[in-house]
Formats: sequence, C-alpha cells, structure tokens
Amino acid sequence: MLHITADSRYVLFLNGEQVGRGPVRSWPKEQFYDSYDIGGQLRPGARNTIAVLVLHFGVSNFYYLRGRGGLIAEVEAGGRTLAATDAGWRTARLGGQQSNSPRMACQQAFAEVVDARELAEGWAEPAFDDGEWPSAQAIGSAGMAPWTSLIPRDIPFLTEEKLYPASIQSLSRVKAPKYAAALDLRNQMVPESVNHANPVSYCGYVATVLALETSGFVTLGFPSGVRGSGVWVDGVLQSEWTGVQPERYYRLNLAAGEHLVLVDITGSDHGGSSHFAIDSDAAFTLRSPAGDNGVPLATIGTFDQSEYIDHRPGRRMQTDHPDYRALPEAAPTAAALEAFGSWVKPFDPSLYTEENVFGSNVWRTLAERRAVPRSVLNAILPVPEPGVLPVFEDGDCELVIDLGAERSGYVGFELEAPAGTIIDAYGVEYMREGYTQHTYGLDNTFRYICREGRQSYVSPVRRGFRYLFLTVRGNSAPVKLHEIYIRQSTYPVAEQGSFRCSDALLNATWEISRHTTRLCMEDTFVDCPSYEQVFWVGDSRNEALVNYYVFGETEIVERCLNLVPGSADETPLYLDQVPSAWSSVIPNWTFFWILACREYAAHTGNETFAARIWPAVKHTLTHYLAHIDDSGLLNMAGWNLLDWAPIDQPNEGIVTHQNLFLVKALRDSRALAAAAGAAEEADAFAARADLLAETINAVLWDEEKRAYIDCIHADERRSDVYSMQTQVVAYLCGVAQGEREAVIEGYLSSPPPAFVQIGSPFMSFFYYEALEKAGRQTLMLDDIRRNYGQMLRYDATTCWEMYPNFAENRSNPDMLTRSHCHAWSAAPGYFLGSSILGVKRGADGWRTVDISPQPCDLTWAEGVVPLPQGGHIAVSWEFVSAGKLKLRIEAPEDIVVNVSLPEGIEGEVTQVSYVR
Repeated sequence: MLHITADSRYVLFLNGEQVGRGPVRSWPKEQFYDSYDIGGQLRPGARNTIAVLVLHFGVSNFYYLRGRGGLIAEVEAGGRTLAATDAGWRTARLGGQQSNSPRMACQQAFAEVVDARELAEGWAEPAFDDGEWPSAQAIGSAGMAPWTSLIPRDIPFLTEEKLYPASIQSLSRVKAPKYAAALDLRNQMVPESVNHANPVSYCGYVATVLALETSGFVTLGFPSGVRGSGVWVDGVLQSEWTGVQPERYYRLNLAAGEHLVLVDITGSDHGGSSHFAIDSDAAFTLRSPAGDNGVPLATIGTFDQSEYIDHRPGRRMQTDHPDYRALPEAAPTAAALEAFGSWVKPFDPSLYTEENVFGSNVWRTLAERRAVPRSVLNAILPVPEPGVLPVFEDGDCELVIDLGAERSGYVGFELEAPAGTIIDAYGVEYMREGYTQHTYGLDNTFRYICREGRQSYVSPVRRGFRYLFLTVRGNSAPVKLHEIYIRQSTYPVAEQGSFRCSDALLNATWEISRHTTRLCMEDTFVDCPSYEQVFWVGDSRNEALVNYYVFGETEIVERCLNLVPGSADETPLYLDQVPSAWSSVIPNWTFFWILACREYAAHTGNETFAARIWPAVKHTLTHYLAHIDDSGLLNMAGWNLLDWAPIDQPNEGIVTHQNLFLVKALRDSRALAAAAGAAEEADAFAARADLLAETINAVLWDEEKRAYIDCIHADERRSDVYSMQTQVVAYLCGVAQGEREAVIEGYLSSPPPAFVQIGSPFMSFFYYEALEKAGRQTLMLDDIRRNYGQMLRYDATTCWEMYPNFAENRSNPDMLTRSHCHAWSAAPGYFLGSSILGVKRGADGWRTVDISPQPCDLTWAEGVVPLPQGGHIAVSWEFVSAGKLKLRIEAPEDIVVNVSLPEGIEGEVTQVSYVR
C-alpha cells in the first residue's frame, strides 16, 4: 500500500504510469491522505520508481488555506515500511514551469505556463537519471503543524474518462496584441494578502513609460476592465474608449518619444489576474519608472489599504490622500514622477507575466474566419492520420473546438511541432452566433511551448468548459495535431436514478439536471466546475437532494456535512464555503446545512451520524441565538443572501427570510437531536422557534400590503420592498398560518406584479417546495417548462446559475447567465421524481415509502429512485382511460409501500417485491 498526501496537490506516478491525483480538500489541521494498492503494478525483481508532481499554490483561496509546500508518502506491506519520504528522496523544480503564471481567480489557484524545451523527458520513468537532482529536505514527521492530524480519505477516488470533442466549430487566422501582460495586483499592493482570501482594497497606480520610435496610433487595452478614475497619458485623463464591458480600449494618436502611462488601480480586489495590453503599427518599447528588474511596469502606492472581512462594517479605505489626488496631473512625465519617488515600487517579477493567454484571446486584433479543411477534423477523430493545421504567413491559427457538452477535468493533447511553437488553450462555456461569453474574472487558460517533434501533455489543473479555443502561435511549419481530449473527472457515480414522461421537454430538463449535478460532484459538491470549483455550504443542501434521486450517493454528502464544523476556529456561525480562507458567513447557508444534516440522517437512517454532528449543530444554533436583539428578531451583520434578484437583503439589520429559515432550522434540529438520542437538548430550540415565529408575525407582517416586508434596516427603517422570495419562505417554513397562509398560497399561483420576482433557479427550488406543499404541481411544471425550456432553447447541456430576468444578472444583452453549469439549479432532477413520479420517503431510512403520483397534464411517466441501503423504488404510471391510472411499483420486500392517488382518479395498482 502507498499512502500519500501533499500541500497543495499531487499527481502520483509509478514506473511512469499515472496512479492517481489528490488529495481531497482539507482543513490543514485535518489533512486527508490517500491510499493506493500498488502491489499489482510493481515489477518483481526490477527497479520500481515512485515519482510525484507536487503543485503548491502559495496563496490562500476559497478551497485551500495556505501552508508550506510539502509531500509525505509511505509504502508499506504487512506492517513493514518499504519506503517513506525522507532526505533520501530526490527533488527538483519542474523544468519549464513558470511560477509567475496568471492567477486563475480569487476562488482558485493558477493557470500554467510550461516550456517543454526545459522539461526533463521521462522524469517519472525508472530509467531516468536523477543523479543531478538535489536531495529533498525533510521538514518534520507526521503530525507537525499545520498538518497536525492525518486522516484517511473518506470518499472514493474520482473518475478520469478520456472524452473526445464533438466538432470543430471554426478555424481562423488571428493576431494578438503586440504586448499583453497579466498582473497579480492584489499581492503586489498588499503582500500579506497571500495568507487569506478576504477582499482587500488599495489605493494607487500602475505606471509605465511607453516609447514610440515614430508617431502613430496606439491602443491601450484592458481585456478584464479598469478600476479607479481610469487611464492617464502624459498627465491627461483619457475619457474616450470603446469595448463591451468590462473591456476597455483607448485609441490614442501619440507623437514619437516617451509617454508616461498611469492606470488607476484603486478599488476592491478579491484576487485574480488583471490584464493590460498594447497594440500599435508603430514600433514601441516599455520601461519601468522604478528601474530595470525585467518588468516594464511599476506600482505607485498604496496610499491606503483595508481588508474586508465577513461583510462586516469596518474602516473604509481613504482615497483623499493629497499625493494620490495630485499625482496624475503633477507628474505628466517620468522625470516629474521622481517627486513622488517614495511611493514608486518595482513590480515583483513573480507577480507579472507576458504569457497572457486570456488577454490575447479576449482582444484579438485580427480575427479572420476560414473554412475548416477536412484534414483538420482528424484531430478529433479516432483515426491514425493527424489533423494538419495550416500555417499563416502573418497571423496565428485558431481552432474553436466544441466538446458537445459542458465538461470538467484535465485537458490533454498529442502533437508534432517545431521547437518553440506556442499552444494556447482557453476554455469558455457559451458561444452563439458570433458572440463569445468570455470568462471575465477567471483566467481559464494554459500555455504550452513545444519542444521539437512528437510530444504529449496533460494539464494538471482542473478546468470546466464546453468550448476550447486552441491557438497555435509562432510555428515555422505545420503542426500535426494527433488528438485533443479532456479527461473528465467527477465523483464516481452510476446512473441509478431515471425519469421519463410524455413531455420531451421535461425529459431533456431532467437530463441536463443530472449532467449538471454530476459535473458539480468532485471531492465535495461544488457550485460550478469553471469559475469557482468551491464547496458552498448552502448550495449543497439542494444538490444533495437532487443527488439522492438521480445517483443515490451518500458518502459525498456526509463528507460535505462533516467539513463544515471545521470552520468553527474561524467563527461559531460557520463559514459559507469550506475549507476556505475567506472569512465569510451567509447565515442562511448555515441554516441550510442544519436542514441538510437532518435530511441526511432521515434519508439514510444513520443515527451514528446524527449523534456525531449534533454537538456542532447545537453549538452554532446557540451562537446564532445570541444575535437575537431586543425586538426578538435575528439582527446581525453578514452576507444576508438568498437570491440574486433585487430583493431588500442588506448586510446589516433584520432580514426576514433569514429569520424565517432560522425558525425552520430550530424546528428541524429537534428531529436531528431525537435521531442523535438527545431530544431533550433541542426542546429549548423548538420553544425559541415558536417565539421567533410569533415575533416575525407581529413585527414583519404588513397588514395593508398583506405580505411580509423584506427587512428592517440597521437604522430601523422598514423596507418598502415586498418580494416573492420572502413570501415563499414564510409559507414554506410554516410561519404564515391561517388566513395569512391562504393569502400567500394565492401568491404562489398569482404573484403580485409589484413584488420582486424569483431570479435564480436556486430560489426556484424553495418555490417548488412551496408548490409541492400546496399541491400545485401543475404550476411547478409550467415554471420548469418556461425557465428550463429557455435554457434548452439556447442549447444548454447543463443548468444555468441565473435567469436572465433582471439587469443585475447580466452586463450585456447576450450574456444570459454568469455560470452555465451550476448545481444549485438542478431542481427538476429532484422534483420530477419526488413530486410528479410521486416517490417520497416515509419513515427515516426509507423504512416506508409514499407513492403519490401527480400526473398534471402528463399521460404517462416512469422512473427509478435509488435507495441509500441499496436497491431502488421503480414506478411507472399511465392513463389507460379518462380518470383511470395504471400504476406499477417495484420495491424491496422489507419496505412498506403506501399509495395514494389524486382526488377523482381511480387506479389499477400492481406491486412487485424483490429481496435485497
């Protein structure tokens, strides 16, 4: 057995063959390790080589807390250690890997730039001579800080399926700007920010001296946008620019000679790369006004900075420093800038790169579409002949490759190319009719610089996308592309659940819901495979329910639930994404975690889990109740989020939907405590829930409007916003009773036009729960057809994060949503099975099951719901005549099946039992 873990990630090879990759995300104090049975792969009587590629992020993000780079591994058999990491191991920096490659996003680590000419070929093979490699440094034994506890991996290994593209969408001759750079401004301006992932703000400028040999037009490009007051050239603020937001392009007619360019970078920065580019027909050079360290830029400032933690009010960054205000006009030249010399700093070379794939793809100074030669298609076909890419005398060759569906995993290729040929890869999720939705805020790219001849490469960085821009630059001869593919990597699931009915649109919606859920199942549930890859706690409650019906997996759910209390060292209110270095709390996300804990214990009948998690639930509820103010309502600062729509949910004050979900969390905690054998401990919570519900009805109901207000602001101003979100939650959580419940039930079918409407599929999940409770399944189907039908209309293979109903949801008319693959949006995967097929858990652990079909306007439906202890419930129903339903149920013989049919419908019921 080989046991291994690393900070931050590893790829493991045995005798040159990849064995696996890991570890799963961890809190450093509880570092997970992986175990591989390698006995069958060892070569008896021969030299065997263990080789590990270790990737250390070096910065904290939303799924990693910064530690020291390190590897620990052991090979053992029969209790005897055969090998273990120590000073006898050899180590070397990966040749050709450029550690100043662009930061992908605040949520993630780094894209990669690799020069294969410097790679040690066959370094993982037994025959490789590592004699010149230095010995590794042993830094300590297992249990040293910060990895104080090593824990065995708690879920199966992820899949790696080699999938080929579906088509080549286009071939173009393209050009990139003459100069393009990616900058890590956050860590340049606030170096200590590598240790956390909180937003920071800073006040200052980036400066460069642009020297033109002759006069001419120059375009300054900002493919990811600009901040602050904008761009100053020779002391003049530039007010005219072009570009669809966030892009900005300033076209200037400049004289020969030197020009000082100042870019105001003042503002908030959560992390990621900023992109700066220049293009001109005139020859130009750049130099830094801070001296020559190889980087032609300098920064000025920071004149002030601040850190923004957990959406709490704090000291605001000051932007009235006299030097900051005066500098642009007072320093129109590099010489004049010397008066501000104490503020001017060289740009750290490790935070700067001119290998800017994102900027060169977003800003193409030429894009000339060409027909795709038949021979090029060989690159995506299983044939021995390669795809031969054309060479353009003036320009680069760009392929746009369609995988056919959204994918998540590791890009790989094999090709023949001249040495020095550049291969740029850039993944996006959505294209249509000439529009490309660029991944602003995500540098979803890599650059591979070829050595001579035939070679292959697999990126070690996970990416999510559907369309891949593959651009060949600087090749002196045609590149032969033998294959391009993705190793799709997800949690290992079998397609145990199913749903089909008489409506093809609903069937397609169920399928994209399943595919979305799968792509968002990694070592935890993640919100999306492209932009973030982050385990958001609240999202996972709904994702777990969908998973129960489409895949039936339980280990990943329990792992997610167990990770959350690890954030108690940061806050007893628990973080909204874990494990994370962003100190952010969304109270609703903690409440959803409590609901998910109860639902998991009920779904599985796992009382051991309930007993283990109950103290953590009790702990956080106790601390949330400490934020009940004198009015009797939850009143706290935090990220008080529920939906992207423009509801009134300030980050300070009394937010109604938050109070409502606290009521439900307190009530659900009683059932969880009962399963844990500690029912009496939750009695006080149940009593507090009833008191809180009474106060909500007394304070937050508006009798004139016949609705609950959205909030009471910190200044005690009552909100004048009324939203469907708040009414739905009041109904769903059982706080609206009697006449008020009836009023809101009417709103479910006829939402008042003046109310803010639902803006995301995430909120639709709660809306569908409310419709199910009200017995209004027909409205649910109408809503699914309308909103998910819109996604399918635009060729969606996965569910969108948002509905394109509000200006807040998009920055231009073509951008229908931010993320095109978001598991919080996969509600139909759950409700079509639970509500329309009609399969619901009765007693905990599915000891009983309730079958209650809701045909609505359908003529037939069939499907399978997997069970947590193994086996399944299979149901099919169809109308054999008007008002008569034929129903067949297949279930384990140890489960009690309760059947109920809609009022006015007769049934012919057949039940088949089997042994499990």
